Amino acid sequence: MRKEWLARIILVVLVVAAVTLPLGAWWSRNRGVILHARMAETGGWTPENLTVEAGQPLHLRLTSDDVLHGFAVGQSDQPPVDIYPGEVTEVTLTFDKPGKYTFYCTRWCSANHWRMRGTIEVTGPETANEPVQPPLYVTLNIDIDAPHKTDIVPELTPSARRGENLQAAIPDEFQDQAYYRSHSPVELWQALREKASLASLSDQDLWDMVALVWRSNTTPQDLGVGQQLYTANCAACHGVEGVQGQFEAWTWIHSEAGDHAAIHAGEMTQRPTDFTDPRLMLAASPALLQGKIVRGGMGTGMPYWGPIFTDEQTWALVDYLWTFQFDLENEP
Repeated sequence: MRKEWLARIILVVLVVAAVTLPLGAWWSRNRGVILHARMAETGGWTPENLTVEAGQPLHLRLTSDDVLHGFAVGQSDQPPVDIYPGEVTEVTLTFDKPGKYTFYCTRWCSANHWRMRGTIEVTGPETANEPVQPPLYVTLNIDIDAPHKTDIVPELTPSARRGENLQAAIPDEFQDQAYYRSHSPVELWQALREKASLASLSDQDLWDMVALVWRSNTTPQDLGVGQQLYTANCAACHGVEGVQGQFEAWTWIHSEAGDHAAIHAGEMTQRPTDFTDPRLMLAASPALLQGKIVRGGMGTGMPYWGPIFTDEQTWALVDYLWTFQFDLENEP
């Protein structure tokens, strides 16, 4: 009799387990993962690492434990969403390909805002991918940490519109995208200055020609995308006008000696680049700026955006940075 009752109990336990375990898994999948957002100084994302199978939906229930945050996934079509304190925002993601994706905060929430990043590991059968081309700055072997500066600067803001009057005089070798991306504006200016056929032109004329070449290698659409990316991700440190953002000004402190500076808790060892400074910008090639964006500043506090921006977005942002040096407008 005891053996019979024991067998019945075991059978009931097995039946209950067979029913509840799948239900629990279904509940977990459909109810979603609760993802907490906190300022980086107090923990950042919890959990910061997520896993899902390719082709399967990932349900997230986003909530903030302190201030307003944002959520987005790099290199994806997922639009950013805001996360309000004490509220729950639901998002469902589906990834077609295995790989690692970075999610990040899109709202400037604290000095270490840019550290609010997490990883979604998408598992599944490996697929044959096209060979990944290294970034141009790697191909060109550019040392993006080396100082770049020039004393050759224009008296007036170079104007692409004025340069249109001289377009026919620009040698074809200087007008294609490969040259544009691999040379700095001052390198092009010097190359033009060395042309005997251009000897009669003023220095400002040549700078206007440089501005025209720069404009010819972008589009109004790309400049618009670059402006959106800059405003959302760069302006808080670099400023809407390209110099000292409101957030950067709030966090910057100087040492008593006056010759060193740092960011509170942000571990930034030098000021963000002033994009309005022609001595710096005119000595930088687009490929160098690409490297700065993709890899980050390594030790300066400049975050890396390689896993966040697509290649097209990175170049659009690079193109937009030149608007702080050149007048690229088509119309008066």
